[in-house]
Amino acid sequence: MQFQFDMSSRHYPPVNAAAPAATETDAILRQLVEIQREQLASLKALLSAHDGAARWRAFLARWRNDFPELSDACKQAMPVLEKMYGKLIAEMTEHLSQNNAEDLDNDFTLQDFLDRYGIRLSQLGTILNMVAPFAEAGSPSESA
Repeated sequence: MQFQFDMSSRHYPPVNAAAPAATETDAILRQLVEIQREQLASLKALLSAHDGAARWRAFLARWRNDFPELSDACKQAMPVLEKMYGKLIAEMTEHLSQNNAEDLDNDFTLQDFLDRYGIRLSQLGTILNMVAPFAEAGSPSESA
């Protein structure tokens, strides 16, 4: 059995997609641009709200007459503080590598370890966290 289909005898009209009017497309594009502008404004507001350095720049601007060299002094102090912090961490890790982990199991050696390294590291880290924002918040002309 053989079947033959003749499709040429039928004529189907071409499918034309109805193109939206130019004014409708223009209106949609305008809406997209407006939404993007709103998103940009929101992102800028979000960025400025999370700009931690802005707070310290404002502080330096308010007290510029009383502390004119604060930012420069903090910039000069940062390498010294960072070096001290790194040296203390290196000393602590060397101490830990030379001694067994079981040495810290008794209360006396643990307290000695914490007295020797814990308090100094904590305080030096706090100082670094207080000085660094002032060093970074200096005006762009100061950092160049």
